[in-house]
Amino acid sequence: MNLVNGLPAHVLLVHVVVVLIPLTALALVSAALWPRAARRLGPLLPLLALVALVSVPLTTHAGEWLERHVADDALVRRHTELGDGLLPWALGLFVLAALVWWAARSSAQPRQGGAARWSALPVRIVVGVLSLGVAVGAVVDVYRIGDSGAKAAWHDAYSKTATRSQGGS
Repeated sequence: MNLVNGLPAHVLLVHVVVVLIPLTALALVSAALWPRAARRLGPLLPLLALVALVSVPLTTHAGEWLERHVADDALVRRHTELGDGLLPWALGLFVLAALVWWAARSSAQPRQGGAARWSALPVRIVVGVLSLGVAVGAVVDVYRIGDSGAKAAWHDAYSKTATRSQGGS
C-alpha cells in the first residue's frame, strides 16, 4: 500500500504512529505505576501496543517508497535514517505492555503454594522504571522523526512573509 486515494500512504499512516506511540507510552507508564490502571486497561494495553507496533513498519515501508519518488535531499535522508530507529522502541513498548498486562492479570488471581507475586514492590519498581524509560525514549524518537519529516517536507515550500493580505485579497 503505497498510495491511498492518490496520496502517498506515508503521509496518512504517519498520523497513526504519531498518535498511537505516545498514547501507548502513556497507557504503559500508567499501568506500570498503578496496578489499578493496569487492571482497568486489561487486554486493551497490549492490543494498543500491538497496533502501534504493526503501524511502524507499515509507515516506514510507505516512507521508503515515498523517498524513492521525491528529489534526493539531505533532509529526507536524515528523516529516513531516524525513522528506521523507531521499531525497537515500538517493540519495547509492546513487550512491556504485554508483561504489565500479564503481571496485573496474574496478581489478580489467587496464589497457591507461596508462588512469587509479580505485584511485589521490587518487581513493580523495575518494570515501572523500564516502562518509563522505554516510553520516554519512544516519544522522544517520534518527536525527532516527526520534526525531521516536517523540515524535509516544508523547508522550502512556503514563504516567510505573507503573499496575500489577511482579508484574502
